[in-house]
Amino acid sequence: MANTIVKAQTEQVESFLGNTVHQLNEFLNEVTLSSLMEESAGSKEYVSLLLANTRRLAVFCDEGHNACQVILKSEPFRKSAAEKVLYNIYHQCIEEFFAPRNDAWYEDSRSAYTGKNSIQFHEAPPTRLKAVVRHLESEFQTIREELEYYETDYRTKMMQSN
Repeated sequence: MANTIVKAQTEQVESFLGNTVHQLNEFLNEVTLSSLMEESAGSKEYVSLLLANTRRLAVFCDEGHNACQVILKSEPFRKSAAEKVLYNIYHQCIEEFFAPRNDAWYEDSRSAYTGKNSIQFHEAPPTRLKAVVRHLESEFQTIREELEYYETDYRTKMMQSN
């Protein structure tokens, strides 16, 4: 891939992650576990798990955002370093959003056929948290489609270099 394409993708991802971090931090700075419990019919343990997963996602996205900024500021632009960063963002941020490690929610693969949101919750989530996830979902889907290339290409390059 040409340097300009990789640089454009890095800029797009940097902007996306900056926006995502802003939205997640705004949400996290406004809520408490007790305020979310008032909005939810779910158990306290489940709401706590949702909140923990949201914090984890915010940290991963912030780290990815910072990595993109470092790559974009470096002169000359280092394509291989940018590809590695985009690969890591795909695995840490995008996959964490669609399949969180602690299984706070899951992706319904049939949603593409039904036209519904793909993120499904195991219990009734708090209204504000559900709204944040729904709002971010389409942006995460767009970036996932952009970065899926790195899932196979970067891994192939690494295996060939060994």
